[in-house]
Amino acid sequence: MAAFYYNSFQQSKHTLFYNCYYRYKLILQAGISLKIIYFCLKHNLMKRVFLVAILMAFHFSPAQFTGFNIVKEVKVKNKGVVVSAHPLASEAGAKILKTGGNAYDAVVATQYALAVVYPQAGNIGGGGFLVGVKNNGEKFTLDYRETAPLKASRDMYIDKNGKADTDLSQNGRLAVGVPGSVAGFFATLKHCKLPMDKIIQPAIDLAENGFAITEQEANLLNANKDNFKKHNQSAIVFVKDTPWKTGDILVQKELAETLKLIQKSGLKGFYEGKTAALLVAEMKKGNGIVTSQDLKNYKVAERKALEFDYKGNNVVSMPLPSSGGLLLAQMLKMASYENLEKYQQNSTQAVQIMVEAERRAYADRAEYMGDPDFIQDKTAYLISDGYLKSRWKNFSFDKATPSAEVGKIIQQPKESTETTHISVIDKDGNAASVTTTLNGLYGSKVVVAGAGFFLNNEMDDFSVKPGVPNMFGAVGGEANSIQPNKRMLSSMTPTILLKNGKPYMVVGTPGGTTIPTSVYQSIVNVVDFKLNTNISVNSPKFHHQWLPETVSVENNFPETTISELQKKNYKIDRIKQIGRTEMILIDDNGSIHAVADGRGDDSVAVE
Repeated sequence: MAAFYYNSFQQSKHTLFYNCYYRYKLILQAGISLKIIYFCLKHNLMKRVFLVAILMAFHFSPAQFTGFNIVKEVKVKNKGVVVSAHPLASEAGAKILKTGGNAYDAVVATQYALAVVYPQAGNIGGGGFLVGVKNNGEKFTLDYRETAPLKASRDMYIDKNGKADTDLSQNGRLAVGVPGSVAGFFATLKHCKLPMDKIIQPAIDLAENGFAITEQEANLLNANKDNFKKHNQSAIVFVKDTPWKTGDILVQKELAETLKLIQKSGLKGFYEGKTAALLVAEMKKGNGIVTSQDLKNYKVAERKALEFDYKGNNVVSMPLPSSGGLLLAQMLKMASYENLEKYQQNSTQAVQIMVEAERRAYADRAEYMGDPDFIQDKTAYLISDGYLKSRWKNFSFDKATPSAEVGKIIQQPKESTETTHISVIDKDGNAASVTTTLNGLYGSKVVVAGAGFFLNNEMDDFSVKPGVPNMFGAVGGEANSIQPNKRMLSSMTPTILLKNGKPYMVVGTPGGTTIPTSVYQSIVNVVDFKLNTNISVNSPKFHHQWLPETVSVENNFPETTISELQKKNYKIDRIKQIGRTEMILIDDNGSIHAVADGRGDDSVAVE
């Protein structure tokens, strides 16, 4: 298991590199050129010049955003922890905890910070879901999923030949749904202890002063340069003449001003006034249809959490329009009929049971799931034992169940998997699990000129044409067809497990349609296979979603299991990675074990 761990040496290496590299750059920025350094060396004046330069660099520069530590695992007690996709975002949340905030203050601060330091998925131009459990037992969820604009229509992406034009639903201004994130942050405030002007400040500092980008971020920005130029008429800070490199400083002055407007004017600072006008003006540059009325009318939905029992654990997850909680309930319940605890993690038997549960659940996703304000919500029926046992009747250890037996076969495109997740618990036992997204990588690729933030491409999560799959390969039916003001179906699965009424696990992940199956595996790894937090998060994962009729496995998945599954007619697709799970486990003594996924720059921060 050594390959799964990021040890202290790895973390120290990150810290040493960033600190040394940036201090050198800051010395140069302080006005000390290489020629002057050479002159001083020649005349034995180096010590004095370096002392002055270093003092100038530390005093006049945003040094706090250049030297940071990626922490993959912590074990603490009587302290709050934040786990997110970026170390600076996790530190922003931890900073709020230190200043007297609770888990909900911290999770809002972390989301704002991710909009700055993790623009490929962190956002103020997208949407998300929050699942919360308070130390008094209160459970709540917030649905700030994007909505279809008033001008949206069922066939808006159908061309003259009757075919779905998924380029329009995935790229550019017509792909944009009405953003819900900022409204979600303000809806969270009633559960917070601090005012919004304090919670948002760390993100403003990051945007205004700039921060050092990691290798992964540099690679993504370079890879998307052409897309950014194609879909933006104005210059944006994410595009520069020379390639981005590890350690470059990304400063976002326009985004800082947008955040300041929110800080000063609250919700109206985003959904009305200057920012709203800039967003609508951006729509008019192309074929976008989000209007000022859409923005002003956006409302967060407070929904009853989806709860069910799994082997003595109370699972609290997101209800529709997230398919995640419902899929999780179906998959865990069907798998329990075969007593998973008898098998080993990633053994042939365990994987087969779990894959077949995934197959049946995802077929139901396509047929029954959508915005509960627009369809008949069949959740209670779909997670009932009577229904699920009938669904499980044709399971056999002898061979794979053909997907044709649980739904109509439709060819699938390649998936995309961009989202981001935050897990938080504070020292008082309040827990928050949040998953938020722009949908695809950098959403629609459109940045609001003058406001500095990316807009989502969430309209693609509707059934653009019932039966035609979206960018994640998910097939949808009429239940998820486009209608004005409707929320599109989601796979996000923020989840909290309770034991004896208290939070035991806080978990979630990005990954598009792989999200529910990754959370499913995380829970099974801990509850059934008794694995520790680190191994549960970093063990190789697998995924199946009914269509396409393949099982995706990470490259380091056990070859013996793959071979045995293939003998049973399973089609295997090897892929680089599945998700980036953020998990917190709390034991009976109150000790906290938090792990950030080793597949990315994800990091844990402690108050």
